Amino acid sequence: MSKTRTNSQKLYDIIKKPLVTDKSHQAIENNNQYTFEVAKDATKIEIKQAVELIFPGRKVKAVRTVYMPSHEKRMGMKYGRTDSSKKAIVTIEGDKIEELTGV
Repeated sequence: MSKTRTNSQKLYDIIKKPLVTDKSHQAIENNNQYTFEVAKDATKIEIKQAVELIFPGRKVKAVRTVYMPSHEKRMGMKYGRTDSSKKAIVTIEGDKIEELTGV
């Protein structure tokens, strides 16, 4: 069982980057859902705390997580593997996050 992170610096390390794809952009427009790449050992509660810390004034309604396993990738004649990761789909109540919508 992982320990919950309470230090604000550790909460900043949970969210690695936002994932911007066509599907995630449609989720932002339609459902106010944002997709982030997060640390593999992060829990839903920690992700919620981290989003509310990074984007003040926003309230997180729900968090869904997906484990993304590694897969084979060919590079020329050789085969390698991509890194496995974890992503979180976060539903925000209220206004959209302007930094991530590009408005």
